[in-house]
Amino acid sequence: MVHVAWLGKKSPFCGNVSYGNLTTEQLKVRGHKVSFIHFDKPSNTNESKPLFLANDPEVSLPYLIKSQVYTIPSPRAEKELRHSLERLKPDIVHASLTLSPLDFRLPELCKQINLPLVGTFHPAFDKNNRNLTASTQQLTYQLYAPSLAKFHKIIVFSEPQKTLLENLGVSKEKQIIIPNGVDESIWQPVKVKSKKYNLVKSKLGEGRIFIYMGRIANEKNIEALLKSWRQTKTNNCKLVIVGDGPMKPTLENSFSNLGKDKLIWWGSETDLETRVAIMQIAEVFFLPSLIEGLSLSLLEAMSTGTACVATDAGADGEVLDNGAGIVISTENVVTQLKTIIPILVDHPSFTKALGEKGRERVIERYTIKKNIEALEKLYLNTIKISNP
Repeated sequence: MVHVAWLGKKSPFCGNVSYGNLTTEQLKVRGHKVSFIHFDKPSNTNESKPLFLANDPEVSLPYLIKSQVYTIPSPRAEKELRHSLERLKPDIVHASLTLSPLDFRLPELCKQINLPLVGTFHPAFDKNNRNLTASTQQLTYQLYAPSLAKFHKIIVFSEPQKTLLENLGVSKEKQIIIPNGVDESIWQPVKVKSKKYNLVKSKLGEGRIFIYMGRIANEKNIEALLKSWRQTKTNNCKLVIVGDGPMKPTLENSFSNLGKDKLIWWGSETDLETRVAIMQIAEVFFLPSLIEGLSLSLLEAMSTGTACVATDAGADGEVLDNGAGIVISTENVVTQLKTIIPILVDHPSFTKALGEKGRERVIERYTIKKNIEALEKLYLNTIKISNP
């Protein structure tokens, strides 16, 4: 069994948090030891005691600023990270990269204390660079590439992401594709309507449910979805927006003319059972992003048998290819959705068939079991190569 020091996020809730929690839980189920290192203490210049104990399963590092997108560590965070790694003595360090200045120090730090280092690189992208958001995100890849090249291995989610990093100087030998995975036994079509399912259904009210679940931010392009929904006849159908983010107040105000019979702002939802129930109730999941990595929400929707419509940003087009869902371009999203939504509304049998194909695709490629097995192999090979 392997002792993994996992450097990642536990809050605020986002895809990186879901990835870290699910992966480390499954590693522990399979008998591995996991020490979770994360930014959890606001910096206090009057506090000199280290924020960890040698035998704790978690290590709390101090930070100055923490958001869904990035983290600014306290000046003493690197020192405390080094001390914790020296005391914990893990077999390997796995950094679920958090867009933090500390990310760039990890290769040198781990080299100094002779620990193999692997990383998962999450930032979203659009391989065709078709919009300003994608161009801006390209700078993140350019900034990270020299540091990523110093890791023992970098986990990416798809061939397009691997190619993008290779073009920026991260050799293909350094990279390994291990796509996100979901627990298909949790995210599954409803079999028996639980108390939670009935409670959620009661809250949503009558009518057919269409859904977006995720961060409400500019790059998610939710405004395009809302515009197309407002301009389309959707009798007896509701669009439910589950999540929070910087664009939520603006969008709520802009689309305040849509009543609760047509649009529901659910808000942030951290309860797993509730999120599963919402997804099971929904007939269609939309992901109109301008940039993406590999969306866990998309995989969760597919796994529950919910029909999926997503742009071809990041790896999402690859996930839905060959009929596992509907793939649209990141350009002219409103126009495309105005064509697609009426088809999904008017042909529920087609919608159901799409959902079934999506479920089949998850079972074929994107289960958490496949993900963890690939990780275990990577850990053992990396440890062996690092300690001949």
